[in-house]
Amino acid sequence: MEEEARMDLPHELMVQILLRLPVKSLIRFKCVSKSWFSLISDTNFAYSHFQITHTPRILFISTSTCETRSIDFESSLNDDYSVSASLNLDFLLPESYLNLEIKGSCRGFIFLHCYPNKYLWNPSTGFHKQIPFSPFGSSLYAEYFYGFGYDQSTDDYLLVSMLIDPVTNISSQLEFFSLRGNSWKEIEIDGSHFRYSNPIEDEQPKPGLLFNEAIHWLAYRHDSRLLRDVIVAFDLTERKLFDMDLPDEFDHQLDYCGLWVFGEFLSLWAKDCYIDTIEIWVMKEYKMPSSWTKTHVLSFDSMPTDYFSPLCCTKSGDIIETDGDTGLVKSDDKGQLLEHLSFHNDSHGSHVAIYTESLLSLPCDGEQA
Repeated sequence: MEEEARMDLPHELMVQILLRLPVKSLIRFKCVSKSWFSLISDTNFAYSHFQITHTPRILFISTSTCETRSIDFESSLNDDYSVSASLNLDFLLPESYLNLEIKGSCRGFIFLHCYPNKYLWNPSTGFHKQIPFSPFGSSLYAEYFYGFGYDQSTDDYLLVSMLIDPVTNISSQLEFFSLRGNSWKEIEIDGSHFRYSNPIEDEQPKPGLLFNEAIHWLAYRHDSRLLRDVIVAFDLTERKLFDMDLPDEFDHQLDYCGLWVFGEFLSLWAKDCYIDTIEIWVMKEYKMPSSWTKTHVLSFDSMPTDYFSPLCCTKSGDIIETDGDTGLVKSDDKGQLLEHLSFHNDSHGSHVAIYTESLLSLPCDGEQA
């Protein structure tokens, strides 16, 4: 279409139509004309599009080859139209694929940790940015609680890491990278109040769960000589740590538990390996441990594997989880298998995350790194 071409639709109506199209189509439509390129590239258009469409998808990355898949989990897992073509990860070196980990997702961006480098990547647009090294990290071999989130009050994205001392196995410092400030900052951890450790032996801590403008991890809290199971969280607005107790009736080892968002609630799942059931608890009122409610006890006799790690639930209430290897499982709210699909034949497994398609860019940054 030439620049002189005109459409019969009013400009305002045309904009409203474009705002409801998928990202992939909009990127193609940038080539229609200079005016469409300018409109679709506009920051305000990208923000409005994100608020209106808000299309969540599941990202799969093969560990050994970095082959990618993006899946619309609201559709059938066996629907070829729900799986997009491979996404571009050419900025990663092939020799670093086996070190790749997904450490968080927020507003269309994926936090990739490819030791020793860290990247933010928008799978929808291909934009990527390498994060500079922290000047505060005291040990290359220390474990970290990682997380990634957005502070709406300052329009800033934060990469958060809490160092776990490799000798004491207790938290010793917390640092975060501000995308708007393009700098790392360190926060002192009050040793008398905030002493946490990784609850999963011989494994890296799981990536933090972003919910309600805070990043959450399961952890052990060290009180005097006692250990307590807690959810420790970092408030992205206040830049402070806080923790919340688990349900009083909760009696499970944290090795077989995890955090996720079930419906609109912060949720906790726990697997009982002896009777092959899954408990799902939701916190009906955020920051109120007394509001924990057990909503489901699921039997997974029909599941294709013994592994269970839920990712999300569909609008109809079906649960999507990984199979612990290279695929996805969809079950109903009773635990009955609906669908199972594998995407890779990779002995090293895959990495998986929920992300939302977006045209958004990072603040104060117009270049790829």
